[in-house]
Amino acid sequence: MLAILKNRTYARLFSAQVIALLGTGLLTVALGLLAFDLAGPAAGAVLGTAYTIKMIAYVGLSPITAAITARLPRKAVLIVMDVLRAAVALCLPFVTEIWQIYVLIFLLQSASATFTPAFQATIPDILPDEAEYTRALSLSRLAYDIENLISPTLAGLLLLVMDFHWLFAGTFAGFLLSALLVQRTTFPKTEPAVQRPFRERVTRGSWIYLSTPRLRGLLAFNFTATTAGAFVIVNTVVMVRSTYGFDETALAQALAAFGAGSMLAALTIPRLLDSIDDRKLMSTAALALGFFTLGHASLFATFGAPPWGVFLLAWALTGILYSAILTPSGRLLRRSAHPEDRTAIFTAQFALSHACWLITYPTAGWVATLVSLPAAMAILGALGLVSATLGLRLWTGHEGTLSHDHPDLPDDHPHLMEHGNAGQHVHPIIIDDNHRRWPQHR
Repeated sequence: MLAILKNRTYARLFSAQVIALLGTGLLTVALGLLAFDLAGPAAGAVLGTAYTIKMIAYVGLSPITAAITARLPRKAVLIVMDVLRAAVALCLPFVTEIWQIYVLIFLLQSASATFTPAFQATIPDILPDEAEYTRALSLSRLAYDIENLISPTLAGLLLLVMDFHWLFAGTFAGFLLSALLVQRTTFPKTEPAVQRPFRERVTRGSWIYLSTPRLRGLLAFNFTATTAGAFVIVNTVVMVRSTYGFDETALAQALAAFGAGSMLAALTIPRLLDSIDDRKLMSTAALALGFFTLGHASLFATFGAPPWGVFLLAWALTGILYSAILTPSGRLLRRSAHPEDRTAIFTAQFALSHACWLITYPTAGWVATLVSLPAAMAILGALGLVSATLGLRLWTGHEGTLSHDHPDLPDDHPHLMEHGNAGQHVHPIIIDDNHRRWPQHR
């Protein structure tokens, strides 16, 4: 897996991602402690609202900003967004009111809504070989796990010698170092974007995404992942501080357990995908995650919170299943769009998958606050199981080379000539201007 780091361009971008996520991980811990400092036991509701605002920025702004920046140099876009995120992080230590958290989170995540899809769409251009790209996806998943594993551990050590407000300085430094590494990276030349009206640029990615069966299934599986992920992110601080009565170091341990499970899955997935197809791996993980979350909620409601060691194991298993769902996503996206539509479809994945969080974050926070933690876990587990089942129905598996025709195209159209002027012909389907609907399986 690490052999792909011999590609210097990818190695620098991967380093930028790791460093930025280290800073983001410190932000996650510091934000949870800041919310608890300002709101006490109602911190779950505050965090639920803050992360809902984050999702609103992601879902509402990412297609628009992607359309606006489509004709701009991708490298410059990434650098500017990193600098903006660093500037916002610098303001967070001075927050004294809950509403200020909401404003700053919106600004920071608005920049991330532009940065992340552009960054993700760059990697397939750098690593065109699918085997290398699969391993890059696992490394990328590992980078995200750093946010859940190394960052909380580092935060726990730093909290022994400093106030949690200083953790935001790590976030600031992470974004600035990321911008510096991006600036030093040579980006591959890409084909100029097809000139399209602004409205079409905004909606094209979602049109391709929602017209592709494997991606509709991916969206349902993503929702299952967010049901468990939202509970972990929003309510871990409440469980550790209020249910168990433990300190800030224990919070870092709990988040690290989730990250360790996710990292273990990411390390094994490339080898698994050599013998198991994406649909089987993702659907199995999604169903297992739904059942496990429901079971955990039932035991929690009946017998109370499990012993601390069992709780950490449960968070680790949740991380394993969560990562098994999300890691292969990039392979499906790469397979489902032409290079010129790659940024658009990665942006659609970014917006639509985060729309799932827009539902699960407030559910996790407000149900836990107004009813109970077990009730929130049970509702999210049930939603996850339903969504996993729906994903299996949406992603039929009939996605190889499909026989179809083009009665709307003239006989001398380049696409028909490419396939021997055959009215009925066979090739792998990608939604584009010539294939505006997915053919029916025959």
